[in-house]
Amino acid sequence: MMHLFHDVSQECSRTTTERYSTSFSSAIRLLHEDLRQPIYNIYGFVRFADEIVDTFHGHNKEALLQNFRKETYGAIRDRISLNPILHSFQLTVNKYNIDLHLVDAFFRSMEMDLDRKVYNQAGYNEYIYGSAEVVGLMCLYVFLDGNQQEYERLRPHARSLGAAFQKVNFLRDVKADYAQLDRTYFPGLDFANFTDQQKQEIEADIQRDFDHAYEGILELPNRARFGVYVAFKYYLSLFRKIKRMQPARILNERVRIPDYHKAMILLRAGVRNQLNLF
Repeated sequence: MMHLFHDVSQECSRTTTERYSTSFSSAIRLLHEDLRQPIYNIYGFVRFADEIVDTFHGHNKEALLQNFRKETYGAIRDRISLNPILHSFQLTVNKYNIDLHLVDAFFRSMEMDLDRKVYNQAGYNEYIYGSAEVVGLMCLYVFLDGNQQEYERLRPHARSLGAAFQKVNFLRDVKADYAQLDRTYFPGLDFANFTDQQKQEIEADIQRDFDHAYEGILELPNRARFGVYVAFKYYLSLFRKIKRMQPARILNERVRIPDYHKAMILLRAGVRNQLNLF
């Protein structure tokens, strides 16, 4: 009956992904059927850790994160956990032999969110690597099904995709991070005096990440490429909307892509996929 426990646990990870991110959920559903659940398992794990540091106000976040980290490594070592999110995650880590250094880096970034409010360049780079780039690398293990040579070749591109997504998130979430959580991720930036030039410099850096990431998407296996491409297009659309906005507006609202626009992105991507126009 162990398979039933596996199924119930992984259903929890899938539900977590669907409830927290409709965009990622829709992109995951475009992956080959064999790839979907492992990616849900990764997202569920990442989402719960992020919730600890971002939303569990009034609780001992440090203790919660320490316990979550300890339980994560225990689950991976023992190949079982009564926490369904961690049980699902360990199934994926152990099946695809995901490097535990990626898990280490992820937890370091989550710990940084507990007390760090301002980042220098080194801290910014470390945070982005641990909070976003390693998530892309975990997914790459799944997409390539253990092909280490291909993993090393596509690794830089996967890092760029994770970095692009996270930097767009930083711009999208400025209101919550700066006004509510008193965080400033971009080094040397004072959002009280956010200028067009500063915004354009950030955007140029993000565009380089997107361009480099796209090169890698084209090299992904067919069963992974379409879903990753759609996620890429979702974020690129969000980024382009942010680029059209004045700095002051970003500080006062959270930018979103309407559902009808997401539907159009999916439709156009589907046509390109059918015509092999990537």
